[in-house]
Amino acid sequence: MISHGKDVKVFSGSSNPSLAKAICQKMGTELGSCEVGAFSDGENYVSIYETVRGSDVFVIQSTCGPVNDNLMEMLIMIDALKRASAGRITAVIPYFGYARQDRKTKPRDPISAKLVANLITRAGADRVLTMDLHANQIQGFFDIPVDNLLGSPVFVKYFTEKYKDCMDELMVVSPDVGSVARARAFAQKLGVSLAIVDKRRQKANSSEVMNIIGDVTDKRVIILDDMVDTGGSLCGAAKALVELGHAKSVAACASHGVLSGPAVQRIQDSALDEVIFLDTIPAKSGVKCDKIKYLSVAPIFAEAISRIYEEISVSPLFS
Repeated sequence: MISHGKDVKVFSGSSNPSLAKAICQKMGTELGSCEVGAFSDGENYVSIYETVRGSDVFVIQSTCGPVNDNLMEMLIMIDALKRASAGRITAVIPYFGYARQDRKTKPRDPISAKLVANLITRAGADRVLTMDLHANQIQGFFDIPVDNLLGSPVFVKYFTEKYKDCMDELMVVSPDVGSVARARAFAQKLGVSLAIVDKRRQKANSSEVMNIIGDVTDKRVIILDDMVDTGGSLCGAAKALVELGHAKSVAACASHGVLSGPAVQRIQDSALDEVIFLDTIPAKSGVKCDKIKYLSVAPIFAEAISRIYEEISVSPLFS
């Protein structure tokens, strides 16, 4: 029973329109009519072409590259909807940018994730729906409800089907000590063991030394991470698993394929057999790599949006 009696409307920014269309298709609704763009000097503008008065509005926008433009575009959309008397506004952010600076690691560091949280709240968002935040504590930076969806069920389904005949050879690997909790939960869902790649720099200007905690000999290993940016750490870990650990094969999966700089070429030249991303960030246009594959998160977001609109629990999506 929907108590608020509002209609639901979904709008999309320009960062990931294909995902927004797929979400609407799963929901059985049409994407809201709006125009987003930039003036000749680079300023963003937004025009909403249908009434949203009293509506339950969802704005889908990943804050991926160009990060500042996409972030500002989302803030302007939220402001426009707020001023048009939308009943409730949910910022749907499949990839939450500026998440890597979530604490002060040295004097005079900013906490950019908190600043962005303040901007989104101040712009007029009533709640946030996102996926696989770089650090879970970012949820606490908001003074509004935050639902942080998990992408791991999509990976579990994919790898369970792929390795159904050799699950006893499978092993999950954390690419660094900081990702152990995420990798452990993923390994438990797959019902396999866990190993860790420990990398350290012995002294300044020396190369990193990779140590593998766990026996990956003759194992089909899956490296799990939340994002891949330049791909250096991921490809280095894959090389160590093959050369030092004597793994049979190495695959990787990450929720967010940022893929900046030489990342795609590094993956192509690496020891990785395949890298699986979720489509929280769209694939780079004109860039092809045989090893990279994308899985859709549209069904998860469509279900979450429907549950939020109908005011029923979202927690079943976390199990």
